[in-house]
Amino acid sequence: MPGLDTFARVVKEVRCDVLAARDRDPAALGVAPAEILATWPGIHALLTYRFAHALYVAGVPFLPRLISMLTRALTGIEIHPAARIGRGLFIDHGAGVVIGETADIGNDVTLYQGVTLGGTGFAAGKRHPTVQDNVTIGSGAKLLGPITIGHGAKIGANSVVITDVPPNSTVVGNPGHPVRVDGRRVEGPDTDWIHLPDPIAEAIQALSVRIATLERMIGELSDGEQQPMAEVRPLRTVKGPNPAGG
Repeated sequence: MPGLDTFARVVKEVRCDVLAARDRDPAALGVAPAEILATWPGIHALLTYRFAHALYVAGVPFLPRLISMLTRALTGIEIHPAARIGRGLFIDHGAGVVIGETADIGNDVTLYQGVTLGGTGFAAGKRHPTVQDNVTIGSGAKLLGPITIGHGAKIGANSVVITDVPPNSTVVGNPGHPVRVDGRRVEGPDTDWIHLPDPIAEAIQALSVRIATLERMIGELSDGEQQPMAEVRPLRTVKGPNPAGG
């Protein structure tokens, strides 16, 4: 059974989780840590996970999985007791979050509601994602298989990611793919989901430019008339202030 050292470690980890919620959740502004501990479902899920994980590592049968299922019923968040989670994880709202058995999550990671760190196939062994430090994963994103999400990456809402993600990159789409690699950016969660790149509009814009060039060349070879380049509008709104306050 876990001893006093394990208990002290769990308490320290939960304290980091509470501080992460206070620092990253605007709704926690001015809220005391005790209130966060008592009323935040993401904190409840992490508290019970860390206790269940300690029991799992100690080889206690049945009880860790029972704790996981009861927590799922109470919070809507399912974390397998065998998953490995670093300090300072923040699960915002949390409903529908699933973290699989062989998932590895680093330090200071932020997950929004509906995120799945799932597996693929029925093979044993490593089959869930590895998420490195300071990663932000948007609402509804699905990360599937033994992939690695690089340090500081940002996964757009509802993306489906099935391949490795480079560090400090932004991923959107289904299947998800990096559309922006900024180099090393400011550490910490990035909640601006409005100003993400629009790869479809960018591809159409490139095709429009190419077609206009070809039409100009054809016009020069025929009667010299040039056709105006078609206007391509982004498929989503990109104007307006950054809702993250940046």
